[in-house]
Amino acid sequence: MKRILIIEDDASIAELERDYLAAGGFEATLAGDGREGLEKALGEEFALIVLDVMLPGADGFEICREIRAHKNTPVLIVSARRDDVDKVKGLGLGADDYMVKPFSPSELVARVRAHIARYERLTGKTEGNMLTVRGLAIDVPARRVYVQGKEVVLKNKEFELLLFFAENPNIVFSKETLFDRIWGMDSLGDTATVTVHINRIRDKIETADQYIETVWGAGYRFRG
Repeated sequence: MKRILIIEDDASIAELERDYLAAGGFEATLAGDGREGLEKALGEEFALIVLDVMLPGADGFEICREIRAHKNTPVLIVSARRDDVDKVKGLGLGADDYMVKPFSPSELVARVRAHIARYERLTGKTEGNMLTVRGLAIDVPARRVYVQGKEVVLKNKEFELLLFFAENPNIVFSKETLFDRIWGMDSLGDTATVTVHINRIRDKIETADQYIETVWGAGYRFRG
């Protein structure tokens, strides 16, 4: 079971995050102030760190800076600060992601899972090379996709979008979230490109079986 460190001074938020992460198959450790959190982050091994910004003892930006000086553990900042300057600062200090409160706990779990998977792929720590779902097989290192044993060719963003879905099954993602996760907050374009890419993926991988479902008024979900 992968360990997650939650550095959060609001006990109710920390416990909610812990419970959702536990339901998602993770073991969460809580730290209620900046100094305690930094000590745990540097002294113990975690798969990912969920880090608040406004903390007693030491703020989240300083903690992120210290973690990055010593470790490459993925860091997910969560904060009530929604200004772009704070997001840019957090990401500039080495955070892997920045979520604005309030947010969906299920989305937190999805982002945690995605960042851990991405880190493991980059560091060669993956336990397996293939994701398989009902006749669909994704060879992650080779970036190749097979349907019923026959290879289908996906373009770069199509592959990344399909992989993100497959790594986060049965969770509804809005077009805005998908655009942010795959294209990035600084990308040119708009969320309409998400629909275009999903339609292209469907044309290539779906026959009698449906993988990507449209949830009207909410977004899209990968049926695991």
